[in-house]
Amino acid sequence: MLTLTSVEAQSRFGELIDRSQREPIQVTRRGRPVAYVICDQDMQALNDLDARRAAASSWYAQYSASLAQQPTADRQAAAALTDADVNQLLHELR
Repeated sequence: MLTLTSVEAQSRFGELIDRSQREPIQVTRRGRPVAYVICDQDMQALNDLDARRAAASSWYAQYSASLAQQPTADRQAAAALTDADVNQLLHELR
């Protein structure tokens, strides 16, 4: 990843935009990262990931609420699920 200072980014903005089509660009100020410049495809991928994460979170909240209404034996079985079991269930849902 290319890193530029904010002053360099200002003076080389056209190059920055062109370069961001190939790789993300980190912009720093006083030696600390303050911004990233990415292409539209990367931004869309981030938005899609955020939407999938929100959908998974919503599904899990609904699932947890439905478990609370289940008989005790079902809740005990759910509590015994391992991380691997949960990951497998999530992959099956996709």
